[in-house]
Amino acid sequence: MKVSRLAVTGAVAATAVVVLSSPAFAHVSVQAEGTAAKGGYAVVDFKVPNERDNASTTKLEVTFPTDHPLASVMPEPMAGWKIEVTKSKLAKPLELHGEQITEAVSKVTWTATGKDGGIQPGYFEKFPVSVGALPEDADELVFKAIQTYSNKEVVRWIEVQEDGAEEPETPAPVLALSAASEDGHHGSTAAEEADAKTENAAATTEAADGDSSDTTARVLGVVGIVVGALGVAYGVLAGRRRSDA
Repeated sequence: MKVSRLAVTGAVAATAVVVLSSPAFAHVSVQAEGTAAKGGYAVVDFKVPNERDNASTTKLEVTFPTDHPLASVMPEPMAGWKIEVTKSKLAKPLELHGEQITEAVSKVTWTATGKDGGIQPGYFEKFPVSVGALPEDADELVFKAIQTYSNKEVVRWIEVQEDGAEEPETPAPVLALSAASEDGHHGSTAAEEADAKTENAAATTEAADGDSSDTTARVLGVVGIVVGALGVAYGVLAGRRRSDA
């Protein structure tokens, strides 16, 4: 009896270890490239993993929030994907650069082109979109995504996380917004940060070139002085020899 009880206990323990160590399934998510500050603009990436072993992801539909509509939404062109931008009328117009905006992007759809297109099993892909101006009265933006596989299977990433509750099985992508700085700066995009790094590198190179030029000039000046002194000494010596003769 003791042996059988030990065997059962071991089997239960082993099962628990397998369950606890099972990796959580990846899901569609969204993250900013750099900073996504309130009131500013940002480039965000929708990261889409392929969770199937026998099918490719061939379509992604992302619905944009209606409670905080974005006046500017521009997806980046992607090789192998057809992009469709859907706009809808706004209940309340938005103001952008002094102009009234009466409609905004409500959905962006990416559809794979070609027979073997899409996200293959074991891979993921990022779908970048430039968005703005981000709301100043919200801490996050909730997007809803629908992922379609080549076998016609559809996964709806639309469940909203409730405060204090466990993460839902198919959570909607959520973009966290950071506070704008006190001086009114709304952050920068990854492209702006890359430009700043390029400018700094160019300035450093220019300064290094200037230092190198100064050093070269000084060396040539010293050499010139030495050569001149040698010429004078040679002339004096030659004069003395003529006098002695």
